[in-house]
Amino acid sequence: MLIAANKAVSIDYTLTNDAGEVIDSSAGGAPLAYLHGAGNIIGGLEKALLGKQVGDELDVAVEPEDAYGEYSAELVATLNRSMFEGVDELEVGMQFHASGPDGGMQIVTIRELEGDDVIVDGNHPLAGQRLHFKVKVVSVRDASEEEVAHGHIHGEGGHHH
Repeated sequence: MLIAANKAVSIDYTLTNDAGEVIDSSAGGAPLAYLHGAGNIIGGLEKALLGKQVGDELDVAVEPEDAYGEYSAELVATLNRSMFEGVDELEVGMQFHASGPDGGMQIVTIRELEGDDVIVDGNHPLAGQRLHFKVKVVSVRDASEEEVAHGHIHGEGGHHH
């Protein structure tokens, strides 16, 4: 069975950056299960997997525009520490939900602390990076009607309700 829209796919993968450093991997754990065509994984990897089948192995380089987008300086802001009421201790790396430029919610990460200034970054941590995936297709099956309706896979390696 070939990977196509509305197929439940499981993959083993290792994700590295341009320097070859491992960012994420399914090694030692369950394969990643996703619903093909539902945007569950980054677009560049999903495109590369289209038409593949169980046992296929591939190396995929995904450019930023097909991954987490280009890095945007507009998503970096300096806020006053007083904007973080109720948080006793602020630390670099902490993440918060905030209103995005389009009015929607986004996650921001504290990048720097300088006195009362808190520099936050709304970019995805992998924005602007070329990503390298080493992938092996483990399984492909028809997704259930419920999985298609929910937009994700249920059970092993997928979403659990």
